[in-house]
Amino acid sequence: MPEPAPPDVTPAGDDPNALPVLEPFRASEPLTIGVELELQLVNTHDYDLAPFSDEMLRLMSRIDLPGAVVPEMTSSMIEVSTGVCRSHAQVREELEQLRSALVRSADRLNIAVVGGGTHPFQQWHRQRIYDKPRFRELSELYGYLSKQFTVFGQHVHVGCHDADAALLMLHRMSRYIPHFVALSASSPFVQGQDTQFDSARLNSVAAFPMSGRAPFTLSWDGFRDFFSRSTRTGVVRSMKDFYWDIRPKPEYGTIEIRVFDTPLTASRAAALAGFVQALAAWLLHEQPFVPREEDYMVYTYNRFQACRFGLEAVYVDPVSGRHQPLREHILQTLAVVAPHARDVGASEAIEQLAEATRAGVNDARWLRQKQGAERLLAEVVRQASLRFQQAA
Repeated sequence: MPEPAPPDVTPAGDDPNALPVLEPFRASEPLTIGVELELQLVNTHDYDLAPFSDEMLRLMSRIDLPGAVVPEMTSSMIEVSTGVCRSHAQVREELEQLRSALVRSADRLNIAVVGGGTHPFQQWHRQRIYDKPRFRELSELYGYLSKQFTVFGQHVHVGCHDADAALLMLHRMSRYIPHFVALSASSPFVQGQDTQFDSARLNSVAAFPMSGRAPFTLSWDGFRDFFSRSTRTGVVRSMKDFYWDIRPKPEYGTIEIRVFDTPLTASRAAALAGFVQALAAWLLHEQPFVPREEDYMVYTYNRFQACRFGLEAVYVDPVSGRHQPLREHILQTLAVVAPHARDVGASEAIEQLAEATRAGVNDARWLRQKQGAERLLAEVVRQASLRFQQAA
């Protein structure tokens, strides 16, 4: 979320050698949402990535916009975020404002902005780490993985009224990670090759040691104890060191869902946020199940299936063990949350996603279809850049 906030941690007393302390959870309005999008900057010559983030940040800083515009790990990336939003329509409006400003600024620099979870043919070794202390530290720690982290995701924040409610929401949402992955998948190509994954981006994220799922605890006291034990080992200094699929963000009073590939359009990004909000409303008001540690027995398998096969994946129910097509389970979920979508103003988002799901279409399929027709990945990126420019 883009509102200014204190650091993730506070020092324990005045001792410079003291271990960091987890920031208190700041309550926020339940079911508010915020979106972050990591986007590609490409030149308009061969549509490879272009290191123009400084120039884009300079131009964007002159425009009155919602949310924030910030650099990312490498200099061919830029991140935009909405403010705190209460509806799908507000998210869409703010993302459209940001998209329009990005397109205008890119035009001035003779570059283009593109969605998608990976750039189809960029070479990671050519990327430049953005000159920011945290990014330099990460580069020193993770070596080549930092440049390979030139991948692009959408993060969705959901407001929670207290810390325990946030953890409950986090673990309930974890059942729907494969749904989020399949609906947003837009990274089939890496280093010029079809990976045969719909979402190859998450394979890059998985290389980091603190990735994966959050520890199972439903109390903030238990989570604080986990954080203390982690910092005591010296491998963790703040919440930013956790690259979990979903993580609590105590400084914002949210949970942050991090598995979405960046969609090719602002409209799709807004629809995914609307789905998250409607799903959260259903989970909050209906309390349909209590999450269990045992739910995670099939978590990695379901996540892999969604990354590999997208909407054609198999979904394993964590309670019954029943196998069914993920596409069917997504449509069932969309139908279940539809009444709550009406309450929070996300009906249009649910209908948009249901229509695409019934047709078996996500952005990964669109990219593959374009490559099949064009046989040239640079042309695919060019067409993707035109798609990003579209207002709807």
